Amino acid sequence: MSRKIVENNRIHPAVQCLIGGDPDHRKTVDEVEAAVAKNNIVVVGMKQNPFPKNARQLLDQQGLSYQYLEYGSYFAEWKRRGALKMWSGWQTFPMIFVKGTLIGGFTDLKKLVDSGELKKMLG
Repeated sequence: MSRKIVENNRIHPAVQCLIGGDPDHRKTVDEVEAAVAKNNIVVVGMKQNPFPKNARQLLDQQGLSYQYLEYGSYFAEWKRRGALKMWSGWQTFPMIFVKGTLIGGFTDLKKLVDSGELKKMLG
């Protein structure tokens, strides 16, 4: 199923330049895309949220290496996290990518580990 996105012709010209035009938004998405391209596992998280920490601990317990990217706390860098949410369609943190595929968050990772599917994905 594809995600619905408001078409440009349905956005008033006065605000079109504000949507996706922030250089920090593009930079943030580019950073994550580059990490996803270079690493088998990427965890994108934020400070103070226990779920990115839980995901990293689970991966450590499995002896799996990963790239961790952190974007602020609940009160800092929320615009950068917003750009990632709009780009990915995933609304919570962590965002976990395995072999270039967004697999969801911590709960989804745990299910893949418990079922043995994560090992299969990694080959």
